[in-house]
Amino acid sequence: MRADAQRNAEKLRAAAAELFQERGLKVPLKEIARRAGVSHGTLYNLFGTREALIDEVVTGLAADRLAETAERALSFEEAREGFAYYVEKVCELQATDPAVADVVSGRYPAAECLMAICAQAQDAATRIIERAQAADAIRPDFTGEDLLLFFCTNALLARAVADTAPDAWRRQVAFLLDGLSTETAQGPLAVAPLTSQQMYVVMGRLAGTP
Repeated sequence: MRADAQRNAEKLRAAAAELFQERGLKVPLKEIARRAGVSHGTLYNLFGTREALIDEVVTGLAADRLAETAERALSFEEAREGFAYYVEKVCELQATDPAVADVVSGRYPAAECLMAICAQAQDAATRIIERAQAADAIRPDFTGEDLLLFFCTNALLARAVADTAPDAWRRQVAFLLDGLSTETAQGPLAVAPLTSQQMYVVMGRLAGTP
């Protein structure tokens, strides 16, 4: 890559990082190019697709933040506290960083690095859930798919109320945590959790894909 192209690529990465964190991963590419001070065509010549730019810019920061949250959750002596910390922290990240909200929701399945981060986060969440269940701290029928679906709806809620009630998500988290207590569980649920295939369809619809 020529020196001028390298400079333009760095400008675009910096502009994309700023705008993704401000407004999420759906920000128009023309605005990214404008903030970087380059043409729209230059962005496409250097990165080709939105997904390629996302993989270049977002994955490192998102992976670090989500991995750090999972490690901290697993370090709690009480599994119930670790689970509650994980749920609350991920929801807080979704509410304060639109880019992370889109990453957790898996809104861009064509971004391979991003989807790898989603898979790693889901694996970590499963370990946190199973640890809490082994300690009889949360319902035994709660699954990783249930938690991912909650995170997806929380991302939509956080975005919808950001300007009017930015802490509304905390109330929903409190209801979830109370509802998962084994002390108040009323027996098996009448509806089964979503399957992996159903989750794939749901995630695609949230991402705006067929």
